[in-house]
Formats: sequence, structure tokens, C-alpha cells
Amino acid sequence: MLFGRLLPWILVVSGAVGLLAAFTLTVEKFELATNPSYTPTCSINPIVNCGSVMDTPQASAFGFPNSLLGIAGFAALLAVAVMMGRRPAWWVMAGLQAGLTAAVVFVHWLIFQSLYRIDALCPYCMAVWVVVVVAFWYVSVRNADHYCPPGRARRGLDVVVTVHSLVPVLWVLAVIALITQRFWWYWSTLL
Repeated sequence: MLFGRLLPWILVVSGAVGLLAAFTLTVEKFELATNPSYTPTCSINPIVNCGSVMDTPQASAFGFPNSLLGIAGFAALLAVAVMMGRRPAWWVMAGLQAGLTAAVVFVHWLIFQSLYRIDALCPYCMAVWVVVVVAFWYVSVRNADHYCPPGRARRGLDVVVTVHSLVPVLWVLAVIALITQRFWWYWSTLL
């Protein structure tokens, strides 16, 4: 049941939120490029400041804005989510797994860069972090469930499926803890 009806909805929501965030970041990046005095809508304070993040080499890791990767990737994720009304071919799910694995590695690199090199956070980027991890987790569990043989591994996977939301929740809490710890010097002044 988890993968029959829930997974397509998880992927639709993840894809839509990610696509909206990536599109907004792209618009903001182009506006900042054409108007250096422009203040992005997500520049709220010294820490939550998209302008500071967009103005770094990490924001264009491959020579163009990272958000363009997001637009393509999240559009593909939405396309697969729509296809999940029928059982997608194995190669579609393998491709989705490969893409989401690359995305989750890239997102973790971006988290490290934001926290420990750039020293600023972008709310749109953080939304992307969350939806990439959620989509990666659920696609990984679905694929494992689909191909797992009976026996000890199957029993372990059945336990994971029973508590399926625990891993993404713990991941988000871990990132919140890192953010809190890293910027405590600023957050404590607000109390």
C-alpha cells in the first residue's frame, strides 16, 4: 500500500516544491545578475540570506546556476510521479534512483558548503534539501522493497517500511540541529 498510492503523491509534492524553489531561485539569480543592487526576496537577515549564497562559486558548481539542474531534475521527478499510475519500467526506476542518489550527494555537499564555508542559509535551497532527501528515501525503499528476496533481508526491510517516515524526520532534525549549533551565536541574540 505504501508504494502503490503514497509514493506517487510523495514524488508529486517533492517535485512540485522542488520545481517551485528551483524556478524561484533561477528568477532571483537572473535578477541579481542584471541588477547588482537587487535584494532577493529570501534575504531576511545576515544568516538567512539568499543573496550571500547566490553570490558564491558553490551556487554555480558546474559553471551555470545550480537551480537550472533543479528545474530539469524536478521536472523529471514530476514526470515519473505521473507515470507511477501504471507500474513504471525497471529502467525508469533505476534512472530515478541514480538521479536521486546523485542529487542527495550534491545536496549534502551544498549543506556543508552553506553551513561551514558560505556561512549563510537560503530558504529555497533548504526546501530543496528536504524534498531531495524525502524523494531519495522513498524511492530507495520502494526499489529495495520491489527487489528484496525473502529471508532475513526481507524481514529487516519490512521493519523499515513499518517506520518509513522515521529516517526523513531524523534527517531533517539532524540538519536543524547542525544549523542551530552552527549559527547559535546569531540565534542566541534573538532570544
